[in-house]
Amino acid sequence: MAKVSDIVAAMSVITGGRTVSSMDEVKRGDHPFVIMKSSGIYGKEVLEIPGLIYGDPNKEVKKIAVCMTMTELVIELAGATGVDAVVAHHPIADAASCGGVTLKNYLDLYDVAGLECHEAFHGLHPGIPFLHGHKVLKGSISYGGVHGNIMFVGRALPGIATLGDILDRLDGFMALDQDRALLAEERLVRGIEEIRETSVETSGFIHLGERDSRVGNVLHIFPHTGFSPENLRQAVAENPNVDTVLASISRVYAGHELIETARELGLNFLVGNCHVMEILENGLPLAHALDELLEGVEVVLFRDRVTSTPVHRVGNAAMQAYAREMSASHLLGKHALSET
Repeated sequence: MAKVSDIVAAMSVITGGRTVSSMDEVKRGDHPFVIMKSSGIYGKEVLEIPGLIYGDPNKEVKKIAVCMTMTELVIELAGATGVDAVVAHHPIADAASCGGVTLKNYLDLYDVAGLECHEAFHGLHPGIPFLHGHKVLKGSISYGGVHGNIMFVGRALPGIATLGDILDRLDGFMALDQDRALLAEERLVRGIEEIRETSVETSGFIHLGERDSRVGNVLHIFPHTGFSPENLRQAVAENPNVDTVLASISRVYAGHELIETARELGLNFLVGNCHVMEILENGLPLAHALDELLEGVEVVLFRDRVTSTPVHRVGNAAMQAYAREMSASHLLGKHALSET
């Protein structure tokens, strides 16, 4: 029977030893993938620890879930479906990953172990560039000396000659036809045409260039990691054959300085998959690797789906009446601070 410690060992194999073996290793302060993430917002930093975050290493494991970000939804689904351990890609934190309560209490309630990997997993496989139609020639996971500032330089794969070819490739690999069909059915069932869904709304598009614009050499960036216009100028100076900037995981919208810098440099600018697709890009390969290494353990993938619905169309008549009553009777100026 597999144990939580076997998951930790498997993650070490998968990452080439980038994970931590114990909290003592974390506390030494010299592990390259134990990283404090902070944007300077008071009290909101988190220490990224690739490995076991919480749980008994000797706990037996029959079922593992791989997710992108642990939330209370993930913990509830894990408890309801007999999951013994959750391997999250992103860092796990008290309150943020567990519905505003303390992580220990929630995971103990359902006897679920929590593990994470994130930066220790990045750069291990060329899948994201492959899905976006190019082969990596070189790259960095800390471009400009910034941890997590990932950048790839690649050459377009055979059959990828234009920006349109990249968009069509993504549409096929990510099975966006299924997401569009699912959304259409949900709109029909709920009778709400205005429902919008992340995967459909955030599919790829072109900022600079046309569908038939030629692509040869790609600079693949991830804007949410802090990739700056200065980084872009430097990368293009180092790689003068680049003709296309490709942004994925996150994107930029019209007017962003990265777009204007690319325009100044005479480059195409294409937006690829957004963060919601990383569960397929990174989560699914990780899940397959765990499935291969952990004999007799069932591995499942937890995939988020987020929709947007006008507030007055949510639920049914009973739920709308409930929401109006709670709002009118208890929330509209009913809780002014009393003077003492």
